[in-house]
Amino acid sequence: MEQGHYLKDHEQHKKKKNKRRKINKPEKFVSSDGTEILVGKNNLQNERLTMHTADKRETWLHTKNIPGSHVIIRSFDPSQETIDEAAALAAYFSKAQQSTKVPVDYTRVKNVRKPNGTKPGYVIYDSQQTVLVDPDEKLVNQLSENAKK
Repeated sequence: MEQGHYLKDHEQHKKKKNKRRKINKPEKFVSSDGTEILVGKNNLQNERLTMHTADKRETWLHTKNIPGSHVIIRSFDPSQETIDEAAALAAYFSKAQQSTKVPVDYTRVKNVRKPNGTKPGYVIYDSQQTVLVDPDEKLVNQLSENAKK
């Protein structure tokens, strides 16, 4: 009956569901001092990460006026080193990946809002501070390796 398309193929349905779950998982990194950093890789991951996963007291980062990933530092009081490393991740996973001195804004998640009716991943924020960083592939690989340990 399934082959004749009279009944749905339940195996195919399960595979699609599992793929969808994987798509919505942000990438995990660990800073030099052991703090977990999460990075959304698309607008749906960014939305889920910022609006649903992150605690309001954690730190959110994004490149200033440049499309890119939302980055969350899973700490209520991150060190400056962790902020700089997370900012480098935000710069690397943005349209400014090939640039130098990329401005990255950071603020508490509680200062990030999603206007009604906007696309997934679109947010506005205030009370931000800005750091200038260079995207660094070696640093990205190192922080990714830290997460695998």
